[in-house]
This record gives sequence, structure tokens and C-alpha cells, in this order.
Amino acid sequence: MRNRRQALRTTAAVAVSATLVAGGVLGLAPVAQAATNGVRFVDIAGDGGTKLAANIVTPADADGSHRYPLLVLPTSWGFPQVQYLVQAEKLANSGYVVVSYNVRGFWQSGGGIEVGGPADVADASKVIDWALANTPSDAGHIGMAGVSYGAGISLLAAAHDKRIKAVASLSGWADLIESIYSGRTEHSQATALLDGVGLVTGRPSAETSQVFKDFFASDLSKEQELIDWGKERSPATYVDRINKNGAAVMLANAWGDTIFPPNQIADFYGELTGPKRLELRPGDHATAELTGLLGLPNDVWTDTERWFDHYLKGEDNGINHEDPVELKSRSTGGYEAYPDWKSVGATREKLDLAGTTTIHTNVDSGADGGIVFLSSILDQVAQVPPVAAIPLLPRRWAAVWQSEKYPSAQQVRGTVKLHTTVTDTKESGTLVAYLYDVGPLGLGKLVSNAPYTWHGQTPGKPFGVDLELFSTAYDVPAGHRLALVVDTVDPLYIEHNPTGAQLTFSSPANDPSYVSIPLREQ
Repeated sequence: MRNRRQALRTTAAVAVSATLVAGGVLGLAPVAQAATNGVRFVDIAGDGGTKLAANIVTPADADGSHRYPLLVLPTSWGFPQVQYLVQAEKLANSGYVVVSYNVRGFWQSGGGIEVGGPADVADASKVIDWALANTPSDAGHIGMAGVSYGAGISLLAAAHDKRIKAVASLSGWADLIESIYSGRTEHSQATALLDGVGLVTGRPSAETSQVFKDFFASDLSKEQELIDWGKERSPATYVDRINKNGAAVMLANAWGDTIFPPNQIADFYGELTGPKRLELRPGDHATAELTGLLGLPNDVWTDTERWFDHYLKGEDNGINHEDPVELKSRSTGGYEAYPDWKSVGATREKLDLAGTTTIHTNVDSGADGGIVFLSSILDQVAQVPPVAAIPLLPRRWAAVWQSEKYPSAQQVRGTVKLHTTVTDTKESGTLVAYLYDVGPLGLGKLVSNAPYTWHGQTPGKPFGVDLELFSTAYDVPAGHRLALVVDTVDPLYIEHNPTGAQLTFSSPANDPSYVSIPLREQ
């Protein structure tokens, strides 16, 4: 296990370096641009007096005679406090007081990294207190926004502080456990990235360090503690409070987010009862909004400002009348609007997974979900997702089912669902399911995937598996097929297959196996 974690950290080191380089870029250009608005760098006392390094940008015409809506922006995981200065200046020019602060445990801020724990939530309220006392901000018009870590903290704060009237969560999480432990499987590359960035740019608390250690050790005796820890840090746990407080919530995430997959955000969106908006685009974690941080035109940040303009300023800009679910296809790049998430996959097609198939475990068949960040970014900019030669996948280690050729294009929208019966020769195991778009030459492009792990099963006794693959928007061209592939090893995840285990997939007459494909209504 020690070697596995060391290898994961080595893999994450490249991403860490990229993050730091990006942080440096964002830390230089914005300062010069924001100086025209008189940016101030200050220290704010957070929860327990912990120092929070912050900066304030106010409207150029602020003379003390007028109050302005307040926007509070907590930084992303591993980024310095200057991360949002380009957007802060733009928002200040539009009439907002903007306070951005480095979350505790990172860079110049004090304390340890708490991963959205109670101290982080309390810090957000302390920053609001300070801003109301020291800037020309309006106590009745307060919003929070952030990318990634800042997004999650903004949602958590909205559940605990009634003063927050609007939130824009960009590449954030709603359910931390469903993000890094979905299907009861450790998302190892994504978590190693977080761990590595935290060690390089911050100071993990003793609790956080122990959680990462237990996570990578796959210690079942610590599983419930991990789940409880994650629930305390999940906005979905407090959705009733968010609804009661009435904050208007905008959620913007990416289809290929390898840290916070879209399913948990879509589920959370469905539980919100107040004003809400859901936007999903191609890309990986925080890539959809990155150009906006650099000052370039960006749809995510444009809609974020429109959201605040309406719900904090009261502007009649029409965003409250638009269909609240907006998707951008991975294939066409075009936007589609829906009245709700249920309407996204208006119809479903079932593909039967007939017959009985047995595979051996512990070997990567060649089907996999790619590399954290890199694969989804390639899909975002060049429409090149991970690929596999479906006819060449070794059937000893991969189970494969294929549809007939489609006479017309199929627009996959939403969440693919797998139902099957598994018999394991051991009591524990892991499978990973992949859906591929297969062209005439047999080359499969990855549409979606998801892992699934079990423990405590009786060897030789069949059991049912219901698995939701990660939600997506992908167009399958006419003349292509869909293929479901199942194997047991993927570099993205920690697998739990004992040496020599075999998995048998069957389709009992009284409980047939299938994969359910959500399709856009034509």
C-alpha cells in the first residue's frame, strides 16, 4: 500500500506543478489589472482568531455614501488569494464589493486544512462580519461564489448563514463521499491529487492527514468514520437548511470532472426547492471556468454575474425565466435547455446483457477511464476521449456486450444505469463498467464509466448490482454501436479483487440484466 500511495503522489506531482504554474500566472496578471480599483490586501480574523489572508476590491465610485451588494469568494484548493482578482475587478466595476480570502491552511492563511469542516464554514461568516464592518457593503444583499473548494465552502456557508442570499458553485461538490468514494470505491488518482496539492501548498490538519491515510489504506474498520467525516462536509447533508434559508443557488460543473463527478451535483440540484440553476459542460475539474479567471470571455462567469445581478441587485435580466437546466454537448458543443433534470433523458433504451460470462480479475484489460485531468481536457478541447479497440479486448479479463448498429444518431443525455447479477469466487471484489461508442473499425470512444465494490458477499452466491455511470451528454453517430465493457482494474480507482478471483455475470430469467441508456427526445 505504501508503494501504491507513493506512485499516486508521483502521478499527482505533474498536476500539482501545473496547478502552481497556473497559480503563478493568476497571481501576477490580475494584480496589475485590479490595481485600478484600489485592491487592498488585509488579514481577517477567522474562526478562533485564525488569520485569513484576503483582498478587497470596491467599486471605483465608492465614497462612503452608498452601500453595495457583497460578494465573498473563498479560494480553490491550493490556489493563492489573488486567484479571483480579474473577476473581482470586473464585478466591482459592476457595482459589487468583492472580498476574496485564502481558506485556512493554505498559503498565507493560518490554521490547518479542514476540507470544508466546521471551522471553514465559521470562517465564511467571520469574513462576512468583517466586510460589513469595514467595507461599504449591504447586509441585505450578500452572495458567495467560488471554484472547486471555494464552491463547496460557499454552499456549506449558505446552509449555516441566513444572510447569504445567492450562491454560485463552480466545479464544486454536493456529496463528498459520492465524489471520491462512489460505488464504495476509492477514487485514488483524484484523491492523490488533492493530497499532493495540499502537502505542497498548505498544511493539512492532523485529522485531514489521518483521513487521507485511512482512505488510501482501504481500512474497512475506518469506513464508517470516513463516511461520517464526508457527510459533515457535504452540502447535500444540509439541503433542508439551504432550502429553509432560501438562497438562490447556481451550480456549474463539467461532464468529465474526475474529482467531483456530475451525478452528485445533479442529485443535489433535484433536492433544492428555491431559485436554482444547473449548468453542465465538457471538461474536467475547474477547466470550464479557467479562462474566465485569466480575464478571457467565459460563459460560466458570464452566467455567474447574471445570477448575482438578478438575485442581489434585482435586475430584470431574464435569467430567472430561462429553462434552469443548461447542458453543453461533448460532441457538438451546442447548448441545450431543459425545464428540469428529469427532462434531460426523456426516453430510455434498454440493451439486454444476455448470456453468462466469466472473467478473471487483477489485470487491466485495456479499457479504462483515462488519466485524471488530462483525458477529460483532451475531450473538452479536441473531442478525443479515452479509446479502446473493442474487438481486441481480451475476453479473459473483460466482459463485452454490444448493441446493433444504429441507423440514426443517438443523443445520450443523463445517467446510464447498469443492472446485472454477479457471482464472485471471493467475498470482496471490484468491477468497473464502461460505455463505449464503437465505430465501424471497432475503435471505441469512452462515453461514461463508474466503479463498484462489494465486501462480505458469500463466495459462489449470485447477488444483484445496480450501478449508475457518470452522467454525460454524448452523440453516437449513425452507423455506430454502443458497447458495455466490464473489467476489474482501472488506474483511476483502488480495486479490491483478491488474487485469483473470478467474476461471473448472468441474466436470470426472473431478473434480466440490462444497461439503460437515457436519450434526448428527438
